[in-house]
Amino acid sequence: MAAVATQKGFLGLVERAGNRLPDPAFIFFYLIIVMAVVSSIAAFSGWSVPHPTQTNENGEPLVVAAISALAPQSIEHLLTEMPEIFTGFHPLGYVLVVMLGAGVAERAGLFGTAMRAAVRKAPRFLMTPAVALAAMMGNLAADAAYVVLIPLAAVIFAAAGRHPIAGITAAFAGVSGGFSANLLPGQLDALLFGITEAAVLPLDPNWVMNITGNWYFIAAMTFIYMPVIWFVTDVIVEKRLGPWTGGAVAGSDDADDDPNAPLTDGQRKGLRHAGYATLVVALIWLVMAVDLVALIPFTDISMYGGDVPLYDETPGLLPAQAMVPFFQSLVAGFMILFIFTGLAYGKAAGTINNHRDMVEMMAAAMRDMGYYLVLAFFAAYFVEMFNISNLGLISAVNGADAIRESGLPLPAVLCLIVLFAGLLNLFVGSASAKWALMAPVLVPMLMLLNVSPEMATAAYRVGDSATNIITPLMVYFPLVLVFAQRWVPGFGLGSLTASMIPYSIWLLISGLTLTFIWVLLGLPLGPGAEVGYTLTGVTQ
Repeated sequence: MAAVATQKGFLGLVERAGNRLPDPAFIFFYLIIVMAVVSSIAAFSGWSVPHPTQTNENGEPLVVAAISALAPQSIEHLLTEMPEIFTGFHPLGYVLVVMLGAGVAERAGLFGTAMRAAVRKAPRFLMTPAVALAAMMGNLAADAAYVVLIPLAAVIFAAAGRHPIAGITAAFAGVSGGFSANLLPGQLDALLFGITEAAVLPLDPNWVMNITGNWYFIAAMTFIYMPVIWFVTDVIVEKRLGPWTGGAVAGSDDADDDPNAPLTDGQRKGLRHAGYATLVVALIWLVMAVDLVALIPFTDISMYGGDVPLYDETPGLLPAQAMVPFFQSLVAGFMILFIFTGLAYGKAAGTINNHRDMVEMMAAAMRDMGYYLVLAFFAAYFVEMFNISNLGLISAVNGADAIRESGLPLPAVLCLIVLFAGLLNLFVGSASAKWALMAPVLVPMLMLLNVSPEMATAAYRVGDSATNIITPLMVYFPLVLVFAQRWVPGFGLGSLTASMIPYSIWLLISGLTLTFIWVLLGLPLGPGAEVGYTLTGVTQ
């Protein structure tokens, strides 16, 4: 098994310091204690802010005060709702559902064989940008991209004789560092613009939400971020990692894992059958997402009922809005896809003999997730304590006030918002949670400065992405660490952080540059969405 190379310089210092930190589960445990103390001090000191949009019955701003996590009502909530807090932790369901299917496909041998077949003659120098682009596009599948694409990238790199950790970091940078970058609007756009709309309406009730309002901007982010991830992976990270001396399957040094070895007859047959299964599952999802009857000329669809399970047929919705059920179904889709393709491959290749083998593979996948379940429990409690303390909203309001009072030129103000979002992202991982905290302050503030809600949302997205990959508080960070340790057991928290810092720096620099130039040139952000905005009825 390959060992972790000794690093030098600043990144080596970060790695060594990080590896001396306690286990991530205990880091969250200590943060829970810190949160209890800080929230109590904040509540005792009377920390509060006026809510930017909500008022009381007298029309006065609602006061948001800090709440101690040790207050009787907080303790009651944290103890009586313990099962709900844990099981309601947002990423937990995604991870367990997808890994049930991925466990079958992986242990049947489908992943390793498919990736080995795919890269046998593929140019090595194009592997990184392909992984980066797939990772950014994978965000259309929401959080499923974390648990699907990142471990697959490790297999791809190892099968090509490259270091699998480099594949993990490239995919992690694409999925999380390029979280908002995409060639198509998707579920995230619907989520964020829904929050933006709620922040806009108190000032402009006539504003209409446009889910494609960042389309051009996020597409530009994709083309900017892909070469950045390519450069950092091949020039910086992979050189630090050194040559890979292990096998093409996690934990294996077996010669049979040679990526250049020819496939056996059973493996080739298994891939064909897995391909057939893929087509069947894709066809089923197509039927559930597209009204095929409506495409038939001279057909009255009313006689068929016209109901499509994964397409919202509410009149007036934009296509991206109508496709939200489809995007939300992709987690279940991945699980079903992996189960059926893994079963088809395993039966043909001889790695699955009966249904008991498949159940055992699912159970083995869940056993591998035991460590993550422990992490998720402590992470869920920390996030819940942070939410009930109101410290997130108080911090967001005070930070936004400081930006508003800066008096800086507009491009500089938006770049500060990018930095502020990136800084807050180190402490609050959820994109929707942070935007729900920031939007009620930042969006109206920027509207008064003649900046459109679409531009405010775009600036937030840049900052939200870049620092995702360097904070252990990001809920999927421990999961990525688990993926890395399957290949290199000595790969610690500091090792992963040090590997991701170059991505974070370069993504933040390129994102800031893109934001500055976009605002300076006044380029359209999407169809009907401009950088500038005029709020009628406001005295300047």
